Amino acid sequence: MGRPLAMTVELARYLLPRRSWPRRGRLFPMVLMLEPLEACNLRCAGCGRVREYAGVMDRRMPVEEALNATQLAGAPVVSVSGGEPLLHPQIEAIVEGLVAQGRWVFLCTNGLLLRESLLRFRPHKRLCFVVHLDGTARVHDDVTGLPGAHAEAVAAIAAARAGGFRVATNTTAFHGSDPADLHELFRTLAGLGVEGIMLSPGYAYEQVPERELFLKREEAVRAFREILDGGKFPLYDNPLFLDFLRGNVTYPCSAWAIPTYTVLGWRVPCYLIADRHTTDLGEILDPELWGRYGPGNDPRCAGCMLHAGFEPASVLDVLNHPWKLLRRRQ
Repeated sequence: MGRPLAMTVELARYLLPRRSWPRRGRLFPMVLMLEPLEACNLRCAGCGRVREYAGVMDRRMPVEEALNATQLAGAPVVSVSGGEPLLHPQIEAIVEGLVAQGRWVFLCTNGLLLRESLLRFRPHKRLCFVVHLDGTARVHDDVTGLPGAHAEAVAAIAAARAGGFRVATNTTAFHGSDPADLHELFRTLAGLGVEGIMLSPGYAYEQVPERELFLKREEAVRAFREILDGGKFPLYDNPLFLDFLRGNVTYPCSAWAIPTYTVLGWRVPCYLIADRHTTDLGEILDPELWGRYGPGNDPRCAGCMLHAGFEPASVLDVLNHPWKLLRRRQ
């Protein structure tokens, strides 16, 4: 399928006038991570949200608050996550409001509630469901702790596609992830007609006790070379970010470009680390903040290669040096 051409054009119109801003000390959101709740119907190994937000699991972000935060950020793309966003009783109203604002909406879900929730939504070019799968049934069911989780997610993808919805997937590679298993998963997903597969390394942040699950940087590079060079799959990530995962290029942390808004406010500094929450988005877009975070600045960031931290820099690299992408394809 591939991502809609209209989305690529709109993103280019938004990003091209801003592509030199970071060099001038001006930061801006590219994508908003919107978490209208933190509650989830799974307790996956490797997920920190259910622990970090244990005290606010009953909170549901009001629709108006979600739309106001999105308007403030101004990013053309909104990734709606959590938690499991389909547990939010007004999630369809949030999505409708985001679409009405002209956002491109990626609703991230584990897929368990997707089939029964499809009637709450209507297909739209600006809405894409993103189903999380970390491997074939053997692996994914083990990570989620729920037998049958993989089968239901795959059935939900098929149902959503049959209903005319855009569907992509997201996969986290952990320490010990089997490239052959992931290749099998990717072939299955391609056969289902997903728009693209997003891929990211796991990261051992402090809220997660299962630290042995996660990849360190050198291990991640070795693993991703084997994963990425094992076949041609419809990967959604920017090709230069994939080269970053292979260890062929380096990028600075650019997590400021993907701020996260939660039921407690804006996470400072990023999607993975929340030293505090704030009501002021400007704090996250302050260049001085980022002198204290990222590899080389904060030891917690040393092994991070997450797409939310580094893919924006690869996108800016393409915009400022498009010949790199052309040269890569030759």
